[in-house]
Amino acid sequence: MGSLLINYYESISVILFGIGFSILLLHKNLIRKIIGMNIMDVSIFLFLAVKGYVSGREVPIIEGNIFQGTDYYINPLPGGLVLTGIVVSVCMTAFALALTQKYYEKYNTLDLDEEVFRKRS
Repeated sequence: MGSLLINYYESISVILFGIGFSILLLHKNLIRKIIGMNIMDVSIFLFLAVKGYVSGREVPIIEGNIFQGTDYYINPLPGGLVLTGIVVSVCMTAFALALTQKYYEKYNTLDLDEEVFRKRS
């Protein structure tokens, strides 16, 4: 229990991932599934951002040709991964919403189970 309170950002990201995953699995509405997927994305971004931050170090931007050494700067890789992930997440959300709109135009519903039951009968 003590490590959960010390690592509260990681704990929050795991809880957010669980909430998003449960929304993705339990809801039948396509819009809610997309929202659940976005919550899962945000939780992963939070986790990567927390792991990339090192207290007492600076952003790796060299100004005026003064290089402080590698121990002075944070690792830029987690930040780059988060930025790339945000772009991919926005693109996937837009694509999923476009597919959802086409699904609604064809079947007049956003409920996946309703269409499945309609096909069976």
